[in-house]
Amino acid sequence: MAYEIPVTQARAELAELINRVVYGGERVVVTRHGKPLVALVSAADLQRLEADEARGEEQVISSVSSIGSARSAQGERRSFGIAAEHHPRGGDQDA
Repeated sequence: MAYEIPVTQARAELAELINRVVYGGERVVVTRHGKPLVALVSAADLQRLEADEARGEEQVISSVSSIGSARSAQGERRSFGIAAEHHPRGGDQDA
């Protein structure tokens, strides 16, 4: 659970908040009008968050690449009975 503090109070206590984060292992959420605005976390926490984010992106890329090739657009049109096609201006008009 993070310690919450209004932005006006956080300005006055910034040095103390930094010490709580670095030495006390706390996470501090700075609020404005009761809504979270920013969070103070240690550099180690930030590195973990960024590593988790990178692993998540790698998992998405790996999942997408393992799906394989999708059916062709022509095959999709046939299976759904779609007859219309879009041709950009200046494109091939004989379909």
